[in-house]
Amino acid sequence: MRKLLYGTGNPAKLHVMRSRLSALPVEIIGLREIERESGILAPDPVEDGNSPLQNARKKAMAYYETYGMPVFSCDSGLYCQELPEESQPGVHVRAVGGKYLSDEEMQRYYAALAGQYQGLTARYRNAVCLVMDREHIYEKMDESLAGEPFLLTEEIRPVREKGFPLDSLSVQISTGKHYYDLEEEQVERYAVGEGFLAFFREILRI
Repeated sequence: MRKLLYGTGNPAKLHVMRSRLSALPVEIIGLREIERESGILAPDPVEDGNSPLQNARKKAMAYYETYGMPVFSCDSGLYCQELPEESQPGVHVRAVGGKYLSDEEMQRYYAALAGQYQGLTARYRNAVCLVMDREHIYEKMDESLAGEPFLLTEEIRPVREKGFPLDSLSVQISTGKHYYDLEEEQVERYAVGEGFLAFFREILRI
């Protein structure tokens, strides 16, 4: 079984990715695990790219240079249909007015923003970069990796799982259900779509 490092310290994201890729013959470990195994603290890459793909690449390369093993990193940008271009959160979903927002601050900020527009139609554009070695680097950012459109509302539900703060005010358009009211498998499919599975199957030839 092939071992891959997933360049994240977010336990919720690690759990979802493991679950979604469980059908593949790969063992996915996270940054906290590799830190314990190697005794080397993970670097903290500066995510100053202008797109999710640029940030995914920066992170994957930094972790590969540190640990010297196959690693992939993902990044997302949030885009809202009702907002003008200059107001799109994009890759700076947590950075507002020069401040890095906590989970609770994110919830309050986006709930207030949704209130201004009587709801926002939002979508995540996702990217992935897989570094097998210095000569074999694979990356992707297209519609196959994008999340489904959803609604951001003023109502903030209690957080069920840390790491996905905006899930607490997200509603699935097709059913009108809050994401916290969906089955875990449905939420995982929303977070990590079929495009990610296809990407790893193609690159790893499995």
